[in-house]
Amino acid sequence: MSNLPTRTVFFISDGTGITAETLGHSLLAQFPDARFRQVRIPFVDDLDKAIDCAAQIRDAFRTDGTRPIVFSTLVNPDTVGALRKADALFLDLFERFIGPLETELGQRSTHAVGRFHGIADSNDYKNRIEAINFAMAHDDGVSNDGELAEADVVLVGVSRSGKTPTSLYLAMQFGVKAANYPLIPEDFERNKLPGELHRYRGKLFGLTIAPERLSQIRQERRPNSRYASLENCKYEIDAAQKLMRRENIRWLDSTTKSIEEISATILQTVRLNRPAY
Repeated sequence: MSNLPTRTVFFISDGTGITAETLGHSLLAQFPDARFRQVRIPFVDDLDKAIDCAAQIRDAFRTDGTRPIVFSTLVNPDTVGALRKADALFLDLFERFIGPLETELGQRSTHAVGRFHGIADSNDYKNRIEAINFAMAHDDGVSNDGELAEADVVLVGVSRSGKTPTSLYLAMQFGVKAANYPLIPEDFERNKLPGELHRYRGKLFGLTIAPERLSQIRQERRPNSRYASLENCKYEIDAAQKLMRRENIRWLDSTTKSIEEISATILQTVRLNRPAY
């Protein structure tokens, strides 16, 4: 364990704070020995809220004995000015990029609060909601004949290999309609894909996982069951991989991959060019 002091990190935004937090996490991950306490403060859209944030930053300095780090995506000069009065390492993510973009594009930016949310029109929002509903309605093999024709991608793999969370992430983040089917021992005995999957071979993408990790996950759900035993997990994983190879299904080992990495690989492999929301 590092002996370095814990640094409080603030992610402050006039919106949800997701942009500041995502970029901030990417940067902080480059310092694995450092210790951080993370605080997200969204919707800082007026001066009073910014003054309150500055007070929290000062309190963190007093508590930790070291300067906090602030990742900010605020655009209003007054709120930015209020935050800068607190003693912290202030990283203004917009300031670092807006200036060069204004120079390159030959025009001033709007500096409007919450402008990002106006970029996606109502059709984008509608598509994302439809994709989420589709993922939930077609989870774990729940699909009627012909419904998979609407799917952008169909994830296959043994139970608990990461299909459901990946399907939902693809829907929420990219508006991708993802269905998923579990590969079960009966499929291996029949030596063929379940249901109507063979009709949509071009949409299939497989997920596999290390047997040891799969057993650990399943133990949390059904402790000391055959379903969760390492021996059974090894059998299912081996059989699933053989089936996917035989059926020429593209697949990925999800053991050490984040949902973001898995989703990015799927989008690239299945050639789904979708913007993140």
